[in-house]
Amino acid sequence: MTGEYILSRRALAMLLLQQDEEIVSIVRHQEGDGYAALAEVARDISFKRRGSFHLNLSLERNEIAKELVLGVFTAPEKRVVTWAERLSNWSVRPLTGIPMLLIVLYFGLYKFVGEFGAGTVVDLLEKQFFVEIVNPWVTGLVKNLIPWEILQELIVGEYGIITLGIRYAVGIILPIVATFFIFFSFLEDTGYFPRLALLVDRVFKYFGMSGRAVIPMVLGFGCDTMATMVTRTLETVRERVIATVLLALAIPCSAQLGVIIALLSKSPGALAVWGVCLLLIFMVVGLLAARLLPGEAPMFYMELPPMRLPQFTNVLTKTYTRMQWYFMEIMPLFVVASILLWLGKVTGFFEKAVVAMTPVMNSIGLPKEAAVAFIFGFFRRDYGAAGLYDLQTKGLMDARQLTVAAVTLTLFIPCVAQFLVMKKERGWKVAGGIGLFVSLLAFGSGYVLNNFLLMTGILA
Repeated sequence: MTGEYILSRRALAMLLLQQDEEIVSIVRHQEGDGYAALAEVARDISFKRRGSFHLNLSLERNEIAKELVLGVFTAPEKRVVTWAERLSNWSVRPLTGIPMLLIVLYFGLYKFVGEFGAGTVVDLLEKQFFVEIVNPWVTGLVKNLIPWEILQELIVGEYGIITLGIRYAVGIILPIVATFFIFFSFLEDTGYFPRLALLVDRVFKYFGMSGRAVIPMVLGFGCDTMATMVTRTLETVRERVIATVLLALAIPCSAQLGVIIALLSKSPGALAVWGVCLLLIFMVVGLLAARLLPGEAPMFYMELPPMRLPQFTNVLTKTYTRMQWYFMEIMPLFVVASILLWLGKVTGFFEKAVVAMTPVMNSIGLPKEAAVAFIFGFFRRDYGAAGLYDLQTKGLMDARQLTVAAVTLTLFIPCVAQFLVMKKERGWKVAGGIGLFVSLLAFGSGYVLNNFLLMTGILA
């Protein structure tokens, strides 16, 4: 290096090896034509030490930090082990960590998000507020003020902006997303997620990923679009592609998950079949991807923050921030989706699409009306799940059909937003290939599941 720098040559070299964007930009500017040779040397060193470079760097930082701490901190002779440390140790051991995970999922997702958010709060907002109060009042007002039936249909019709779009967004999706983000922020503030990554690392290795991949997987239960962006933090391209496929396939977003749990919670058998199907498909696709995609298995290391009681202000701030972002994204999309559906109905395209999908629906044992939910699902997964919610309230589907529809819709092609992020992160070819694969597998799985349930009579 010949340029003038504030940092030492050793610090610059370490940051170049870590591909720090700011330092790379500074060194490229300072070195000019000589930067190419430096970049080549950095690439060679990174490739030779690719298996242990980041781990060794992390260990060296830890040793330096320990020396600094020892210089200013005196530890007691007999160290007291706190309850937080005991809980931390239990959470990373399979014998105790797996039961803890099941307890967290049961009380957090099933009871709080599924029963309270998607059950109690949705009933209050969607049925008692929108269906019984808002929709009749707005419908009467619009019909009195607007004489044109076609515009009435746009605002308060079957696919109206208010009666469908805003009702779905505020009455069904908002309470589910809110309860999920409260639960997610609570767990995040305890420091549980890094321990969960450590717990599942050995299992994830079989799927070609490290325990670090549990972070985008868990984020996927909030929003698959956001989780797909987070896959860029994974170390290898192979690991990122596998994580993207599994997110697009078998990880339902919070709103979709909440609605499906609400749909199937009245029939525990149906909920169990749905969960087992998704788990099996996740495992089979993950195992096949790990063996078919070329590349090395990733290494895993992660610093564990202290386990602690979550702070109310932190949970509230994180939940509010995520809700603000999510709601600002979701409301315009639901309005646009309602307009497109209205246009489809007015032009007759929507009816033709339903007719075209009727043979597919019949092949997996669903009524033709279920095609509407899958068309909704193309705009947003949660929109499609809310469509199933409507079909259930109308009594058009039994437990078997709801289970088949829930499994197929969960596996169905990613929503538009997730697909665009997949294209941005992985490119058109990979995104298109994932979309085609996921769609074929979704309806193939629905066909197999429907015939299996008919033969066994499990949900009869």
